[in-house]
Amino acid sequence: MDENREKFGIEESGETTPWLTSRWLLIFAVVALAAAGIALGYGFHQQSLVGQLSSHEEQMGTTIAELRGQVDTLTTKLNDITAAQQAAAAAQNDAGPAGAKNASGKRGPGTDKRLKQLQTRLDDQQKQLKDTQDDVAKTRTDLEGSLSSTRDELNGSIARTHEDLVVLQKRGERNFFEFDLVRSKEFQRFGPLMLSLRRTDWKHKNYDLALVVDDNQLSKKHVNLYEPVWIHRVDDPQPVQIVINKIERNVVHGYVSAPKYRNSDLAATMTPVSSTTTTPPPAQPDTPVAPSNPPNPEPPLL
Repeated sequence: MDENREKFGIEESGETTPWLTSRWLLIFAVVALAAAGIALGYGFHQQSLVGQLSSHEEQMGTTIAELRGQVDTLTTKLNDITAAQQAAAAAQNDAGPAGAKNASGKRGPGTDKRLKQLQTRLDDQQKQLKDTQDDVAKTRTDLEGSLSSTRDELNGSIARTHEDLVVLQKRGERNFFEFDLVRSKEFQRFGPLMLSLRRTDWKHKNYDLALVVDDNQLSKKHVNLYEPVWIHRVDDPQPVQIVINKIERNVVHGYVSAPKYRNSDLAATMTPVSSTTTTPPPAQPDTPVAPSNPPNPEPPLL
């Protein structure tokens, strides 16, 4: 009887294990879908802001072109009237006092009135053109500021100290790789990037940096302290960030901030799981500054 019960218990445990595995896979798929939704929302928001900026600039450019055309037309008319007045004045000088008296009696008042009207319209058009250019500059500044603030809000703030970096890391949104980089022509790997410090100016707080991204060598020159450097990689849902928060003679201190998962990892987690085959676990992200403790192994079945 006890042997039957033990056998029955073993069979129950065998039936429960696949259910628990399916449950954890379902939870992981929901988390992956949520991360993919956040990434897609971020990209859509960025594209929307850029589209608004481009549309507004195009509309302002059309308005400026129309105003310039009107100003050119009025300027041409004003030049024609001025040339006609100069020709009339020359003719008056050639004709003598009598011709000057007749000419001034015929076209003096009407011509002066028309000239004043054209001059007034020209001044109004130039003022309107200047106001439109100022509006374009203000709108561009506002949209660029909004785009920058949105990017900082989604990707986290800039860490100015090690303590700030620890706070950002505890959010669990991105991986952070803290480093000390000495001036050299050799490249060192920090997270997904390879960096090489080429120049430092500790008095003016700027530096030159060479980096390798996806087998392509790039250079960033005259980068200021706390100024974020954004690197867009092909397989990343969000850009990689480089921040230097301390500059000394021939050495800098900073960190690299990278997204936890790549687009290929998120796509792999979204594929349906077959009931008869075992799906291998997704690729792990790059190792962060402080790796988490390994999970405890499950106890063996009795």
